[in-house]
Amino acid sequence: MKSGLARLSPARKGLELYVLHDLSYVPSAGATIQRWAASTGWRICCRSSYNRQTMFPYDPTLLAAVQTAPQTVADVLQTMQTIDTTCIDGDGLKWFNWLYLQVTQAVEAQVVSGGFTDPAWLAQLDVQFARLYFGAMESALSGQPTAGCWEALFQRRNQASIARIQFALAGINAHINHDLPLAIVATCQATSTTPLHGSAQYNDYTGLNTTLDSLIELAEQTLHVRLLGDALPPVSHLEDTIAAFSVSAAREAAWNNAELLWHLRTEPSFSAAFMDTLDGLTTVAGKSLLAPVP
Repeated sequence: MKSGLARLSPARKGLELYVLHDLSYVPSAGATIQRWAASTGWRICCRSSYNRQTMFPYDPTLLAAVQTAPQTVADVLQTMQTIDTTCIDGDGLKWFNWLYLQVTQAVEAQVVSGGFTDPAWLAQLDVQFARLYFGAMESALSGQPTAGCWEALFQRRNQASIARIQFALAGINAHINHDLPLAIVATCQATSTTPLHGSAQYNDYTGLNTTLDSLIELAEQTLHVRLLGDALPPVSHLEDTIAAFSVSAAREAAWNNAELLWHLRTEPSFSAAFMDTLDGLTTVAGKSLLAPVP
């Protein structure tokens, strides 16, 4: 079939054949399919090429789960657990959420055990940070404009040639490089503090790096399979991609960007332009992380 013709989808219900575009846009080929359907008893149903609101049948459940902003770390964990139990293994979002859930649980345990100067600040950062993840999900699942770095992940949630670790790292990329500077600024505003290198808050923030790095290393081993659990080839570009990713370096860059945003907070047009640029750079990195493994 020529490129303008709708690609047939494997999704079927009874005698319904789903296509990915309205056949009226390709009248010649569309007429051929319609005649075939009429002669065989099939009914043609149209589905858009990418409907992020209904990529998976449980997406309305996910949307409902993220529409209430968390107020505490316990709220954050509850929402993440709902996402984890709702998503199937063949949903790339599940594997970023799985890693983020491990991180949040580890951070909470470390904060509760003590050793930080300002644990309330870290708890507030956890909440502000998670709100941005849930907000990106809500925007994408409700068809609203979404940051390109998040859209790169949401558009590929069902691509089986991508590894689970790629989805996890692409989510970490979007969340740290794009969202974390915003979360730091929001946390400082909520706690009447200032993002400064050498401050108690910065020292607590970087004090989590060792824990986070160890969790990423564990995820790189646990999630080193394709989306559906198939083995990956022994050698691929994925090894270089993983090796080049550093959570500690990304978090340091996020803090630097938060300091810049802090100084721009009275200049919304400059802040917006900066975030647009940051989103563009983060989107490029995300798409690279999500390159399918042959």
